[in-house]
Amino acid sequence: MKRLFTFLIYYLLLAAGARAQGNDRELVALAERQEAQLNEAGAFETLKVALRTNPGNYQALWKASELCSRIGKRQGAKLHQQEFYRLGRSYAQRAVQVNPGGADGYYALAVATGRMAMSQSGRDKVNSVKEIRTLIEKALALNPNHARAWHVLGKWNYEVDNLGLFEKAALKIVYGGLPSASVSESIRCYERARALEPDFVLNYLELAKAYHKNDQDNLALDCLRRLAALPNRTGDDAHIKSEGARLLKEWSE
Repeated sequence: MKRLFTFLIYYLLLAAGARAQGNDRELVALAERQEAQLNEAGAFETLKVALRTNPGNYQALWKASELCSRIGKRQGAKLHQQEFYRLGRSYAQRAVQVNPGGADGYYALAVATGRMAMSQSGRDKVNSVKEIRTLIEKALALNPNHARAWHVLGKWNYEVDNLGLFEKAALKIVYGGLPSASVSESIRCYERARALEPDFVLNYLELAKAYHKNDQDNLALDCLRRLAALPNRTGDDAHIKSEGARLLKEWSE
Protein backbone atom coordinates (compact mmCIF):
# COMPACT_ATOMS: atom_id res chain seq x y z
CA MET A 1 0.00 0.00 0.00
CA LYS A 2 2.79 2.43 0.87
CA ARG A 3 4.52 1.68 -2.42
CA LEU A 4 1.27 2.26 -4.32
CA PHE A 5 0.72 5.57 -2.51
CA THR A 6 4.25 6.68 -3.39
CA PHE A 7 3.68 5.76 -7.04
CA LEU A 8 0.43 7.74 -7.16
CA ILE A 9 2.12 10.84 -5.71
CA TYR A 10 4.95 10.51 -8.24
CA TYR A 11 2.44 10.13 -11.09
CA LEU A 12 0.47 13.20 -9.97
CA LEU A 13 3.64 15.28 -9.79
CA LEU A 14 4.63 14.22 -13.31
CA ALA A 15 1.16 15.02 -14.60
CA ALA A 16 1.20 18.46 -12.93
CA GLY A 17 4.60 19.17 -14.44
CA ALA A 18 3.41 18.14 -17.90
CA ARG A 19 0.34 20.39 -17.59
CA ALA A 20 2.51 23.32 -16.49
CA GLN A 21 4.88 22.83 -19.42
CA GLY A 22 1.93 22.61 -21.77
CA ASN A 23 0.48 25.81 -20.31
CA ASP A 24 3.69 27.80 -20.70
CA ARG A 25 4.05 26.65 -24.32
CA GLU A 26 0.47 27.71 -25.00
CA LEU A 27 1.14 31.08 -23.38
CA VAL A 28 4.24 31.63 -25.52
CA ALA A 29 2.15 30.83 -28.61
CA LEU A 30 -0.47 33.34 -27.43
CA ALA A 31 2.26 35.97 -26.91
CA GLU A 32 3.45 35.39 -30.48
CA ARG A 33 -0.07 36.03 -31.78
CA GLN A 34 -0.37 39.18 -29.65
CA GLU A 35 2.96 40.44 -30.96
CA ALA A 36 1.83 39.78 -34.54
CA GLN A 37 -1.23 41.94 -33.76
CA LEU A 38 1.16 44.72 -32.57
CA ASN A 39 0.01 44.25 -28.99
CA GLU A 40 3.52 44.14 -27.54
CA ALA A 41 2.47 45.20 -24.04
CA GLY A 42 -0.03 42.35 -23.95
CA ALA A 43 2.55 39.90 -25.31
CA PHE A 44 5.00 40.95 -22.62
CA GLU A 45 2.45 40.41 -19.85
CA THR A 46 1.59 36.98 -21.28
CA LEU A 47 5.28 36.00 -21.35
CA LYS A 48 5.62 37.03 -17.70
CA VAL A 49 2.79 34.64 -16.84
CA ALA A 50 4.48 31.90 -18.87
CA LEU A 51 7.69 32.46 -16.91
CA ARG A 52 5.85 32.23 -13.61
CA THR A 53 4.55 28.86 -14.83
CA ASN A 54 7.99 27.76 -16.07
CA PRO A 55 10.93 30.07 -15.18
CA GLY A 56 13.18 28.10 -17.49
CA ASN A 57 11.22 28.56 -20.72
CA TYR A 58 13.98 29.67 -23.12
CA GLN A 59 11.66 31.08 -25.80
CA ALA A 60 9.77 33.15 -23.23
CA LEU A 61 13.01 34.45 -21.67
CA TRP A 62 14.73 35.75 -24.78
CA LYS A 63 11.47 37.03 -26.28
CA ALA A 64 10.61 38.90 -23.06
CA SER A 65 14.08 40.46 -23.23
CA GLU A 66 13.58 41.58 -26.83
CA LEU A 67 10.22 43.13 -25.96
CA CYS A 68 11.75 44.94 -22.96
CA SER A 69 14.27 46.55 -25.29
CA ARG A 70 11.54 47.65 -27.68
CA ILE A 71 9.02 48.84 -25.09
CA GLY A 72 11.74 50.53 -23.05
CA LYS A 73 12.82 52.68 -25.98
CA ARG A 74 9.32 54.12 -26.18
CA GLN A 75 9.26 55.25 -22.54
CA GLY A 76 9.38 59.01 -22.12
CA ALA A 77 11.46 59.12 -18.93
CA LYS A 78 15.04 57.89 -19.08
CA LEU A 79 14.61 56.26 -15.66
CA HIS A 80 11.76 54.10 -16.99
CA GLN A 81 13.78 53.26 -20.08
CA GLN A 82 16.66 52.01 -17.97
CA GLU A 83 14.30 49.92 -15.84
CA PHE A 84 13.09 48.09 -18.94
CA TYR A 85 16.62 47.68 -20.30
CA ARG A 86 17.90 46.25 -17.03
CA LEU A 87 14.95 43.86 -16.91
CA GLY A 88 15.59 42.90 -20.52
CA ARG A 89 19.22 42.22 -19.76
CA SER A 90 18.22 40.05 -16.80
CA TYR A 91 15.83 37.99 -18.93
CA ALA A 92 18.48 37.50 -21.60
CA GLN A 93 21.13 36.48 -19.07
CA ARG A 94 18.73 33.84 -17.77
CA ALA A 95 18.07 32.69 -21.32
CA VAL A 96 21.80 32.20 -21.92
CA GLN A 97 22.08 30.25 -18.68
CA VAL A 98 19.12 28.03 -19.59
CA ASN A 99 20.38 27.38 -23.13
CA PRO A 100 24.02 28.40 -23.72
CA GLY A 101 23.82 26.79 -27.15
CA GLY A 102 21.02 29.07 -28.39
CA ALA A 103 21.77 32.09 -30.59
CA ASP A 104 18.61 34.02 -29.66
CA GLY A 105 19.67 34.49 -26.02
CA TYR A 106 23.01 36.06 -26.98
CA TYR A 107 21.29 38.23 -29.58
CA ALA A 108 18.74 39.50 -27.02
CA LEU A 109 21.50 40.13 -24.48
CA ALA A 110 23.47 42.15 -27.04
CA VAL A 111 20.39 44.27 -27.82
CA ALA A 112 19.63 44.96 -24.14
CA THR A 113 23.29 45.80 -23.49
CA GLY A 114 23.28 48.14 -26.48
CA ARG A 115 20.18 49.92 -25.26
CA MET A 116 21.79 50.47 -21.85
CA ALA A 117 24.99 51.69 -23.49
CA MET A 118 23.16 54.55 -25.23
CA SER A 119 22.95 56.47 -21.95
CA GLN A 120 26.43 55.50 -20.74
CA SER A 121 29.63 57.45 -21.15
CA GLY A 122 33.34 56.97 -20.64
CA ARG A 123 34.67 53.58 -19.64
CA ASP A 124 31.22 52.05 -19.03
CA LYS A 125 30.25 52.71 -22.63
CA VAL A 126 33.56 51.39 -23.93
CA ASN A 127 33.19 48.18 -21.93
CA SER A 128 29.66 47.77 -23.28
CA VAL A 129 30.94 48.19 -26.83
CA LYS A 130 33.36 45.32 -26.31
CA GLU A 131 30.72 43.13 -24.65
CA ILE A 132 28.18 43.69 -27.43
CA ARG A 133 30.69 42.57 -30.06
CA THR A 134 31.53 39.43 -28.07
CA LEU A 135 27.85 38.55 -27.60
CA ILE A 136 26.89 39.05 -31.21
CA GLU A 137 29.85 37.01 -32.40
CA LYS A 138 28.64 34.17 -30.16
CA ALA A 139 25.15 34.43 -31.65
CA LEU A 140 26.47 34.29 -35.20
CA ALA A 141 28.83 31.42 -34.40
CA LEU A 142 25.80 29.44 -33.21
CA ASN A 143 23.55 30.56 -36.07
CA PRO A 144 25.28 32.22 -39.07
CA ASN A 145 21.84 32.92 -40.60
CA HIS A 146 20.47 34.93 -37.67
CA ALA A 147 19.19 38.04 -39.44
CA ARG A 148 18.70 40.14 -36.31
CA ALA A 149 22.24 39.33 -35.13
CA TRP A 150 23.64 40.53 -38.47
CA HIS A 151 21.61 43.72 -38.02
CA VAL A 152 23.09 44.30 -34.55
CA LEU A 153 26.60 43.74 -35.93
CA GLY A 154 25.85 46.30 -38.62
CA LYS A 155 24.70 48.79 -35.98
CA TRP A 156 27.81 48.02 -33.91
CA ASN A 157 30.10 48.86 -36.85
CA TYR A 158 28.19 52.05 -37.63
CA GLU A 159 28.22 53.32 -34.05
CA VAL A 160 31.85 52.40 -33.33
CA ASP A 161 32.94 54.15 -36.53
CA ASN A 162 30.99 57.19 -35.30
CA LEU A 163 32.53 57.35 -31.79
CA GLY A 164 34.33 60.48 -30.63
CA LEU A 165 38.10 60.75 -30.25
CA PHE A 166 38.02 60.23 -26.47
CA GLU A 167 35.89 57.10 -26.76
CA LYS A 168 38.06 55.70 -29.54
CA ALA A 169 41.15 56.32 -27.42
CA ALA A 170 39.51 54.45 -24.53
CA LEU A 171 38.56 51.61 -26.87
CA LYS A 172 42.16 51.37 -28.00
CA ILE A 173 43.23 50.84 -24.38
CA VAL A 174 40.53 48.22 -23.70
CA TYR A 175 41.14 46.29 -26.92
CA GLY A 176 44.88 46.84 -27.08
CA GLY A 177 44.19 48.56 -30.40
CA LEU A 178 41.13 49.89 -32.17
CA PRO A 179 38.62 47.20 -33.16
CA SER A 180 37.92 46.85 -36.85
CA ALA A 181 34.78 48.85 -37.61
CA SER A 182 33.67 50.78 -40.66
CA VAL A 183 30.61 52.05 -42.49
CA SER A 184 31.33 49.70 -45.39
CA GLU A 185 31.34 46.74 -42.99
CA SER A 186 28.13 48.07 -41.47
CA ILE A 187 26.55 48.05 -44.93
CA ARG A 188 27.73 44.50 -45.56
CA CYS A 189 26.12 43.31 -42.32
CA TYR A 190 22.87 45.17 -42.95
CA GLU A 191 22.69 43.73 -46.47
CA ARG A 192 23.23 40.25 -45.04
CA ALA A 193 20.34 40.88 -42.62
CA ARG A 194 18.16 42.09 -45.50
CA ALA A 195 18.86 38.95 -47.52
CA LEU A 196 17.87 36.79 -44.54
CA GLU A 197 14.82 38.82 -43.44
CA PRO A 198 13.60 40.96 -46.35
CA ASP A 199 10.71 42.58 -44.43
CA PHE A 200 12.69 43.73 -41.35
CA VAL A 201 11.63 47.39 -41.27
CA LEU A 202 14.31 48.82 -38.95
CA ASN A 203 17.08 47.27 -41.03
CA TYR A 204 16.04 49.32 -44.10
CA LEU A 205 16.21 52.58 -42.16
CA GLU A 206 19.62 51.81 -40.68
CA LEU A 207 20.94 50.58 -44.04
CA ALA A 208 19.75 53.80 -45.67
CA LYS A 209 21.62 55.85 -43.06
CA ALA A 210 24.78 53.83 -43.65
CA TYR A 211 24.55 54.27 -47.43
CA HIS A 212 23.96 58.01 -46.96
CA LYS A 213 27.01 58.30 -44.71
CA ASN A 214 29.00 56.39 -47.33
CA ASP A 215 27.95 58.93 -50.02
CA GLN A 216 25.76 56.38 -51.82
CA ASP A 217 22.54 58.38 -51.79
CA ASN A 218 20.99 56.55 -54.73
CA LEU A 219 21.09 53.30 -52.70
CA ALA A 220 19.98 55.13 -49.54
CA LEU A 221 16.91 56.53 -51.31
CA ASP A 222 16.07 53.12 -52.76
CA CYS A 223 16.10 51.63 -49.24
CA LEU A 224 13.77 54.35 -47.98
CA ARG A 225 11.32 53.83 -50.86
CA ARG A 226 11.26 50.10 -50.20
CA LEU A 227 10.83 50.77 -46.48
CA ALA A 228 7.56 52.63 -47.08
CA ALA A 229 5.99 49.57 -48.74
CA LEU A 230 6.78 47.09 -45.95
CA PRO A 231 4.09 45.84 -43.54
CA ASN A 232 4.20 46.91 -39.88
CA ARG A 233 5.37 43.99 -37.76
CA THR A 234 6.38 45.71 -34.50
CA GLY A 235 5.08 48.58 -32.42
CA ASP A 236 7.98 50.71 -33.65
CA ASP A 237 7.48 50.25 -37.38
CA ALA A 238 5.03 53.11 -37.96
CA HIS A 239 7.46 55.55 -36.32
CA ILE A 240 10.39 54.06 -38.27
CA LYS A 241 8.49 54.57 -41.52
CA SER A 242 7.69 58.14 -40.52
CA GLU A 243 11.39 58.84 -39.99
CA GLY A 244 12.15 57.16 -43.30
CA ALA A 245 9.64 59.40 -45.10
CA ARG A 246 11.25 62.47 -43.52
CA LEU A 247 14.72 61.41 -44.61
CA LEU A 248 13.48 60.54 -48.11
CA LYS A 249 12.14 64.07 -48.51
CA GLU A 250 15.28 65.64 -46.98
CA TRP A 251 17.78 63.66 -49.05
CA SER A 252 15.79 64.03 -52.30
CA GLU A 253 15.92 67.83 -52.22
